[in-house]
Amino acid sequence: MSRLPARLQPAWPLLKRVHRLLSVLAGVVYRPFGRFLGVRGLPRTATTSSAATVERDPDVTLHPGGPAEILDRGPAQGSPPAHWVFERGRHAEIPARYVLDIRDGRLVGDFGASVTPGGILDYQTSGYFGLQGWREHPVFLHPRLPQVEQHDGTLLSLAARGTAGNYYHFLYDAVARYGVFEEAMPGERVDAVVVPHASGYQKQILELAGIPGPYVQPRADRTIRADRLLVPSTPNQDLDAPRSATEWLRKRLPPSGATGTPTRLYLSRGQLPGARRYLQEADLWPRLEAQGFVMLDPGTLSVQEQIDVFHGAEVIVAPHGAALTNLTWSRPGVRVLEMFAGTYVHLGLWTIAEAIGGIHYRYLVGTGTLPEGREPTGIVDDIDIPADVVLAELDLLLAQ
Repeated sequence: MSRLPARLQPAWPLLKRVHRLLSVLAGVVYRPFGRFLGVRGLPRTATTSSAATVERDPDVTLHPGGPAEILDRGPAQGSPPAHWVFERGRHAEIPARYVLDIRDGRLVGDFGASVTPGGILDYQTSGYFGLQGWREHPVFLHPRLPQVEQHDGTLLSLAARGTAGNYYHFLYDAVARYGVFEEAMPGERVDAVVVPHASGYQKQILELAGIPGPYVQPRADRTIRADRLLVPSTPNQDLDAPRSATEWLRKRLPPSGATGTPTRLYLSRGQLPGARRYLQEADLWPRLEAQGFVMLDPGTLSVQEQIDVFHGAEVIVAPHGAALTNLTWSRPGVRVLEMFAGTYVHLGLWTIAEAIGGIHYRYLVGTGTLPEGREPTGIVDDIDIPADVVLAELDLLLAQ
């Protein structure tokens, strides 16, 4: 969505439906020819669970990790009360963790689709945004797989949808899966790790987390083939921030002990159109500043500085955005107010707060509507909430 030109972003819901339909139709045409195209042939079929993949392909084994997690969350507090997105997220069942071990495995595109030598797409470790089944997967959009890049030895894949350019997905859908690998295969050594590492924050996080290289950059125009491919399970597929992932990140990337960081934060997204800006920021900010808030763009800080600032914060007000992923390092007792456009409500930051426990969280949804059960349409829509409404909600939060 963020890659679309601004003029096309309002058409995102229609374009997504077309994308899914084209994947289905193209797959019907192209899949039967996969057997004739060698390593670049499309998967001929798929499974909905990795256990089924193991049963159907003798070149695949599964290394069990930690147990399943049942998450029952209390109701999220905010306005309007009991918003259906948060109500739907109150219960989640996270499958048991594992690592899939594929001999002569293929990893497709920057979304990291896992394909076995028998031509099976392991859909459980290859999920993509907004799909209703494996036949809609974008791996089927083209007649054959992208150009193959051969790697000798054992590769560990941390690649997944969204991890190439989003701070939230990189932390929870890529880096946190290294914990699954360590848990399921303790002491196992690999020859390289497939993980996005082109940006500064990605390199910093990998170093802070102690994930050794060498690294291989997943690319949309490449299929990575390895003698042995290890693929950890993806427990954050539904934005659930399971406690196992949250706790691993908190322990693996601890605060430095820095003092003197601001205790009241307002996170700004700036005022560029098409960037989910908060429209009334010029009205709200002077009134927050008078209450001791500091305006912050976390993207201007190093990763360690972001960890330290959020660890020391006592109150955080912010429009929805990936910067709030840093709640991962907040302490119980912090108070958080997250603002949304009415057309795009996202539970991923609330689930982090719930996983930590003891965080006082409130949401505030602005103008626009998102019909119940519908896919969000306004991913980059501006947030339109009068400053007086925000301050009133902040008073409720501080009074909790």
